[in-house]
Amino acid sequence: MLLCQISDLHIKMPGALSYGVVDTAEALRRCVDHILAMPQRPDAIVATGDLTDFGRADEYAHLRTLLAPLPMPVYLMPGNHDDGDALRAAFPDHAYLRQTSPYVQFAIDAGPLRVLALDTTVPGESGGALDADRLGWLDACLDEARGRPVVILMHHPPFSTGIGHMDEIGLADSRQLEAIVRRHPNVERILCGHLHRPIEVRFAGTIAQTCPSPAHQVVLDLAPDAANAFALEPPGFRLHLWNPSFGLVTHTAFIGRFDGPYPFHDEAGVLID
Repeated sequence: MLLCQISDLHIKMPGALSYGVVDTAEALRRCVDHILAMPQRPDAIVATGDLTDFGRADEYAHLRTLLAPLPMPVYLMPGNHDDGDALRAAFPDHAYLRQTSPYVQFAIDAGPLRVLALDTTVPGESGGALDADRLGWLDACLDEARGRPVVILMHHPPFSTGIGHMDEIGLADSRQLEAIVRRHPNVERILCGHLHRPIEVRFAGTIAQTCPSPAHQVVLDLAPDAANAFALEPPGFRLHLWNPSFGLVTHTAFIGRFDGPYPFHDEAGVLID
């Protein structure tokens, strides 16, 4: 089972650039093309939030068109830039978006994996939070999935990253989440967005990690007062390979055309094993 994670697409209405610089639609087109050209296509794709820039109907319509070439199931969840109602309206055929209300939370099967999407958004706020209802839903879903490998999806990561301005708009309090997850050792990963960078940390007995963006990346500056800035570093996404012997193995894929592949050989041209 190969699960692809994309995140922080920030799609705007056609023709508009994010911050007057980033063509996020073209970035997503390149991402889709890269996925379709991979030697092993993913079995399913999850998008961990900030699908659009302003949560507008025209942005979601544009997003739908950009994702249309993907033949595998694509599961969408909101980030702080999204609007849950507008997301549901734009994807009426995505029944999983209506499993819960008002939050956009869902439980689906991706091969042997049980995937639980946990809505961390707070309307009108950049930061995230989890209340008793959302945590109760997660706890019940984890109880039902005992004995199965579980992946939890979140937009806001439940840990501090050291990037000061992003930590200020992170998840408000992860202590109750940590207690719930720790009771369930079958949680293989917590997959998050929001940070526009690949970051990993041990959390509650499992691994929590964030995903790079196919568009722009948050500048890697670990000062507490780091400037709020982005850079056009190589775009990317994550691939999570389920191996029954080892569990979930994560790879970072960089989007674009690069020199190679070249065979390994010595100076005499003899192939090296």
